Amino acid sequence: MVSDDRSPFPSWPSAAPAPTSGPAASAVASLPAAGPWFLARANLGVLIDLLRSDGRTVIGPTVEDGTILFAEIASADDLPAGVGDVQAPGSYRLVTHANRRVFDYTVGPQGPKRWMFPPRAQLSVGRRDGGAVTFDAAPTEPARLALIGVRACELAALGVQDRVFLGGPFTDEDYRARRGNVLVVAVNCTTASSTCFCISMGTGPEARGGYDLVMTEVDDGFVVRAGSPEGTDLIARLPVRAADAGLVVEASDAVARVAAAMGDPVPTAGLHDRLLAQWDSPHWVEIADRCLACANCTLVCPTCFCSSVVQRSDLDGKVSASDRVWDSCFTVGFAKVAGGNFRTRYRDRYRQWLTHKFATWIDQFGTFGCVGCGRCIAWCPVGIDVRAELMAIAPPLATRAEAAPVLPVATTPGDYVTGRVVAKRPETSDVTTLVLGDLDPAFLAGRPGQFAMVALPAFPPLPISISRFGRDTIELTIRAAGPATAALTSLSTGDQVGLRGPLGTAWPVDRAVGHDVVVVTGGIGLAPLRPLIDALIAQRNRFGTIHLYYGARTPADQLYREELRGLAARGDIDVQLIVDRAGEEWTGPVGVVTHLIDRATWDGSRSFGFVCGPERMMEATAEALEARDLSSERIFVTLERHMECGIGLCGHCQVGRLFVCRDGPVFSLPQLGDLLGREGI
Repeated sequence: MVSDDRSPFPSWPSAAPAPTSGPAASAVASLPAAGPWFLARANLGVLIDLLRSDGRTVIGPTVEDGTILFAEIASADDLPAGVGDVQAPGSYRLVTHANRRVFDYTVGPQGPKRWMFPPRAQLSVGRRDGGAVTFDAAPTEPARLALIGVRACELAALGVQDRVFLGGPFTDEDYRARRGNVLVVAVNCTTASSTCFCISMGTGPEARGGYDLVMTEVDDGFVVRAGSPEGTDLIARLPVRAADAGLVVEASDAVARVAAAMGDPVPTAGLHDRLLAQWDSPHWVEIADRCLACANCTLVCPTCFCSSVVQRSDLDGKVSASDRVWDSCFTVGFAKVAGGNFRTRYRDRYRQWLTHKFATWIDQFGTFGCVGCGRCIAWCPVGIDVRAELMAIAPPLATRAEAAPVLPVATTPGDYVTGRVVAKRPETSDVTTLVLGDLDPAFLAGRPGQFAMVALPAFPPLPISISRFGRDTIELTIRAAGPATAALTSLSTGDQVGLRGPLGTAWPVDRAVGHDVVVVTGGIGLAPLRPLIDALIAQRNRFGTIHLYYGARTPADQLYREELRGLAARGDIDVQLIVDRAGEEWTGPVGVVTHLIDRATWDGSRSFGFVCGPERMMEATAEALEARDLSSERIFVTLERHMECGIGLCGHCQVGRLFVCRDGPVFSLPQLGDLLGREGI
């Protein structure tokens, strides 16, 4: 139940009236609303009992398996009294203290994240009845929780995740429900380990907000302050007394000593730019020689949010559930796409993680993705210290994505609308176009270049470019490359599919008005460009010359062959085709599509270029277009990446500081900078 500048929750309701009689009333009658108060250690159990009597499950630190873990507690006896920890790179162990303090440790391998963003959460249930499909969002009825013992860095981490799941254009409803049902009792740190660096990240050791109650442990108990009306109400029911000046100073000094001892090991001023300037640093190779890609750092991290969607199905595939599960950018399959894996090397995965935490997270969400808790240092099996690596790589130019103009429907990963197959036609031996009707109007108002997340029960959702916008229909051109795409291309007329979208950025057709246009594509890449071509033809008199260059593997692999012949016959569009391999029936040019540009004689200084194909092909095409005097600001490409959520919440499609599904898929060359075609990004 948090309300501060990091937590976009509604304003707090008016506080419940304080008791007018009894011990609690006399204890707080003369005190300011926020405190400070003093709670004796012997009365800590009263706080836990009050939270439980309010119908909350109390989650707090306990000793388990040689670590301090958050788990359900029934009383103060479950807390780690007299237990501390010693942490170092690759090392964590518990120690026993002579005192009976219950929060005399730093942080264990898990934090509050698992309660707000659990390792597995059901998103939706899909059902298939003949050709009809339905998708029902999973009900979310989270328990009322009270988290006790949350540290300042962990509060900051909750704030960071709030920005990811609640602070953007799309909301994770499961997270919202869980987050809004939690009361937070924070603890200021009076001890620190050698792995802590919250001072550098500006997140601790003192909690500055985001809590209902905050406690600082002193010799005999706790100095307590309230941070919300619900916290004030709890204070009114606790056996507290006013904290005298000596106790307040003792608590303040304990926190100050921790801050002074920690120092400032990671100078963050300018770190964003320093780090992004080192994409090709040789130090990435040195890290890879030690990194095991075990994903421990991401699993213990309190802010990492990468996830995947997995399917659970009955045996006949008629009923299935989609579950969101934790994933990691360190796993070998995380960056796998239809054309292969774009991040196979350990150095690429570590670079992705580190640059995201300390640079591109700022571009995406306005904060660092690290809160300085040090978990990734302690729980790295080989003791890689992120602080040392940052200083070795980056010792002492964000771009603005164009906003999609259409308000999409059914964006949340567990939420779908349906469309019905009203026609289908084969394009090649393995490519089929589905014509969908009975659509939400938002899909009909989509723009060229946008895509839809398309799903059938028992199969993962797929991002499919919309290959034509009709008056009452849209078209999806799909290559059968795996089980999910094969299932889609096997649908019959009358069958339904689940849809989310339209999503992503569009081709900037309006910016090309009054200019020449060059459209370059290869293979199935013609599908995302087809609506652009439709828009150019619909307003043909608003554009100069139009060149369409299309390459395919063989003549049989060309899409929309009748349409291409029709375009060429118009006389006002230059259509040139090329194939990699030709049979006897082919009389046109053979080679790669850039050969067509090399042979051209037009001046590109007043042209716009629109390109779609494999990244290497687009990189070569961009170079060829720039050689013909097209400025980079007028060259646009569309990227294909593994997308599972379509709205920037699962992490699969990240390229540098950008999420392809949210910030793209259409980008100008300056937006991508040096990311296009760079290996491992």
